[in-house]
Amino acid sequence: MSNHIKNIELSLVLLATIAVLAGCGNLQNSGLSDSESGSNTNSKTSNYQITGTTDGTQYSALLSNGKYKVSATRGLLTDQNANKFNISSFEGGLTTLSKTEFSPKKYAFQEGQHISRTTANNWLARQSKSNPEGLNPVDNGKTDPSTRNPIYLQDILEQDYLVRKDNSYQLGGVAIGLGMNKVDNYRKEKYGAVYKTTISETAREQQAKSMAEKILSRLRQKKALANVTIVFGLYEQGEDDSLVGGTYFATAVSKSGTNIDQWNTVNEKNGVLPVVNNEKAINDGDSDSFDNFKSKVQSFFPNLSGVTAQVHYKDNKLAGMNIKITTQFFGENEIRSFTQYTDTAATQYLPAGIPIEITISSVEGMQAFLNRDSGDKTFYTHVFGSY
Repeated sequence: MSNHIKNIELSLVLLATIAVLAGCGNLQNSGLSDSESGSNTNSKTSNYQITGTTDGTQYSALLSNGKYKVSATRGLLTDQNANKFNISSFEGGLTTLSKTEFSPKKYAFQEGQHISRTTANNWLARQSKSNPEGLNPVDNGKTDPSTRNPIYLQDILEQDYLVRKDNSYQLGGVAIGLGMNKVDNYRKEKYGAVYKTTISETAREQQAKSMAEKILSRLRQKKALANVTIVFGLYEQGEDDSLVGGTYFATAVSKSGTNIDQWNTVNEKNGVLPVVNNEKAINDGDSDSFDNFKSKVQSFFPNLSGVTAQVHYKDNKLAGMNIKITTQFFGENEIRSFTQYTDTAATQYLPAGIPIEITISSVEGMQAFLNRDSGDKTFYTHVFGSY
């Protein structure tokens, strides 16, 4: 079984973040220098472990005294986001961007420890006399959608990457994600109607890059971050009612100093299948393939409530697909038979060569899943049993 499949099964019993980042293997002891205070490897070390060895494509996470070290801003993303898919794609996307600069073969992962929840909340708020650190523009007192100053920055995410040196780890780099609104929902009065300010792509990009430079300058004032590599990822939030999360649209790397000299465009798109409300699919061929798969599985079982897919494109090419099948089962043999049939239909109709995850669920929870890694020809299937 591949590491990717083990991660999927592990995610059913562990926190989602640990499941994404942790590899397979026994816990391994390692001394870790106190990177939060900027001390070196000769400093007094604590009892740290990594979650295990990996195949080099996923990060091992650091444990402190056998426990996962949570983010200093834990819970902030959930508080700030009405769309749960944004949380997953925001975090996972930043981890993926970070791999270019911080190889999982060399670096271990730790949730952000340098931006406190209080600091993050101040940065996310509007600039004002009482909050000069606010990154969002001052309230101009207007309430019309086209004339008010919107909230551009919705989320801030920090991830830390530590590198092994001799018999210990020390901070090697930091990744910062900025979640930018393309639509700002607001109320003119408490409990009143919700209004929307649409933010142009140009304004969103300009604001994001300006905010990134301000954050960089502030982070460089911290002793622990004065000379480490800092990666920035700019993320466009999915709208609150979207069935898919947003995507990153730009990234930059600061090796030193307080200026960002170059931004690189990230070309990603997310979509949902089947398309509704006369919307156009990102790729007609992929949409047709999914429709054929959907028709095939619906012809087998009479109690399907829905078959939907999230599709992810990178550089205009399909890079992944997550399919959710919701139904009602009355026996384990029904589940097993339907899973086998879904495997056959997926192999026959869905695009080849890309990673695909298929979950089969009922009101009682997940009943089965299928997975195919990138480049594989066959699906791994698993049906959950009970005693």
